[in-house]
Amino acid sequence: MTNIKINAIEVYHPNKIVKNDYFIDHFKQKGRDITHFLDVMGRNERYLIENNSENGITMAVEASKRVLEKAGLTGTDIDMIIFSTQIPEKTVPTNAMYVHHSINGKKDTIVMDTNANCAGMTISIEHASRYMLSNPHIRTALIIGSDNFSLIANPEEEITYANFGDAACAVILEKTEENTGFIDAIYEVDSTYRDNILYPEKGLSQAIKGEGSIDYMKWFPFDGSVSLPFTYEKISKLLERNHLRSEDIDSYCLSQFALSNILKIQDHFNIPDQKIMYVGDRYGYTGTSSPFIALYEGIESGRIKRGDHVLFWTIGGGHEFIAMLFKY
Repeated sequence: MTNIKINAIEVYHPNKIVKNDYFIDHFKQKGRDITHFLDVMGRNERYLIENNSENGITMAVEASKRVLEKAGLTGTDIDMIIFSTQIPEKTVPTNAMYVHHSINGKKDTIVMDTNANCAGMTISIEHASRYMLSNPHIRTALIIGSDNFSLIANPEEEITYANFGDAACAVILEKTEENTGFIDAIYEVDSTYRDNILYPEKGLSQAIKGEGSIDYMKWFPFDGSVSLPFTYEKISKLLERNHLRSEDIDSYCLSQFALSNILKIQDHFNIPDQKIMYVGDRYGYTGTSSPFIALYEGIESGRIKRGDHVLFWTIGGGHEFIAMLFKY
């Protein structure tokens, strides 16, 4: 039976580390104490781009080169490239086009960008896995998630300015006859909250031709916790229809947006600490790549091993979330 496995995974982040003290001092000068906020979000430090030579594309290219080297592959071995980002450095051409050029991809590669906000990389891997199962000509796929969050973080709002980090993650999927790989995924959408997180706040047409702005992301009160009752329901359904229990899952790679949300999911399913992959204290919130950076660190530390069942969960603006099962 043909399955889709994760061959290799790699991460790139900028060199600059910014710790909480900088942001605490920044907002203290504005008369606000954000210490409790940083505790709730689970932050300590994050990597941030500090020059004009790095951006979402350059981070993605570096992560892609690293994962190809790890897998012992070249660009000509890749049949499909999907670049997930909510902060595209380019809208035309696709950002994936630059990755394709940088790795010397072949002429018949499928190349595309996707944007499902912070849920994007997880959704891209789910879509790629299902497509690869249906197309006999696609044997390998390179999926990249890259967000240059600091570019649009508002220095007046701690939810973006003090919370975000910059990073890219690259995953190579490949067909296998092994009993491993992608299992299933489930979604939930509530478009009621479509105007809670906005960029550009008034839309691109108003930013270019009207009175809008493209300076910063606008974040109205929204912390993702409203989705948790649905999260519990959908994860339970996903496990049940695949004849698994929460205790059968070896590792949980969840959205790193807020530590408080992770702890609530952990408490609801009674998940032991060692099964929770948390990296938001080191990376900040990296958006689309965050569950897979958690996977990467879990593998690197030896906590996630081949054959482990891994459950991913993440949420995008609007809101929409995806829960996905993999046998790594």
